Amino acid sequence: MWTILPAGTGRYRFFAELPLQAEPNQGLAETKVPDATPGLIAMYALGDEQALLAKLRYNRLIDVFTGVTCYSLQNHLRTNLPEFGQIETDEIYVGVDRRGARYVFPVQAKGAREKLKSVQVRQDLWLCSTRFPSLICRPVGAQFTEEELIVLFEFEESGRDIKISAEKHYRLVPPDTLSAEELATYRVRLE
Repeated sequence: MWTILPAGTGRYRFFAELPLQAEPNQGLAETKVPDATPGLIAMYALGDEQALLAKLRYNRLIDVFTGVTCYSLQNHLRTNLPEFGQIETDEIYVGVDRRGARYVFPVQAKGAREKLKSVQVRQDLWLCSTRFPSLICRPVGAQFTEEELIVLFEFEESGRDIKISAEKHYRLVPPDTLSAEELATYRVRLE
C-alpha cells in the first residue's frame, strides 16, 4: 500500500508498506478494571478522543498495559521536526520500570469509528527519536470500541512496516462489580 508521509514543511513523499491492521481482535479476553474516573468527569465526558485520554489517565491504563510506572508529560503535542515538518501526538507519557530504564510512550487515541494509521505511529517514532533520543520509545494506540471498553495496542517498527506487538482489552467497571471468581481468574491468567 502507498502511504503519503511528510518530508519537510509543505513537502510529502510516497512510501510503500504493508497496511496496518489495527482493528480490535474480538477474540481477546477482557480485563475488568475498577473505574477511577471522577464522577464529574464521567458525567460530562463526550465519548471522543479527549474523553478516552482522560479515562486512560485517571485509570492509569498506560501503566497497567505496559507494566511501567508512567506520567503524562503533555497532551496534544504539536511540533515541527526538521526532516518531516509539523506532526502532532495526542499525548506523551514518560515512565520508569523497576530496573530504572526510562521510556517515552506516544499515544494516539481514536473513537470507535476511527482507524489507527501507520503514518501516525511513524510520526510518533520520529518524534521520539528526535526529541527523546535517550528514552526507549514504545508507541501506543488507544481506541474505544464500545462504552467503557478500551482497546490498547503497542506498535513496533519491523523493517519498513509498522506491526502490532501487543493488544489488550480493558473494561472499566464500578469497583464493587468484580466478583471473587473474576479476581481469582486474574491471579492465574498468563501473560
